[in-house]
Amino acid sequence: MSIIDHVNLPVSDLDRSRRFYEIVLEPLGYRFLMQDGQAAGFGIEDWNFGIVETRAPFPAMHIAFKAATPEQVQRFYEIALQAGARSNGAPGLRPQYDSAYFAAFVLDPDGHNIEAVYRGR
Repeated sequence: MSIIDHVNLPVSDLDRSRRFYEIVLEPLGYRFLMQDGQAAGFGIEDWNFGIVETRAPFPAMHIAFKAATPEQVQRFYEIALQAGARSNGAPGLRPQYDSAYFAAFVLDPDGHNIEAVYRGR
């Protein structure tokens, strides 16, 4: 169980980022749920991850999305690169975090470090 109910990430262009996240979150089972003014929400049933159009500058942030399998991590990475993300770490084990920590990292259109992680549990 997660201790966070939801988080919102600042973005400079809501439409661009909404399209990006609709594409890259799909392999993880997450989908666009709704838009509320200058914010868009994603999740499975509830708004757990959101993007909010914010005037720059804002700090680059890091967020990690749960994956159910290593294959989901791989697919997330491939689709993110096709959608215009920049690689920030190809899919693979990260034993420095945990012996079963399998993750991939990309930089989104605003430079946020977006991760998909499977913890082998």
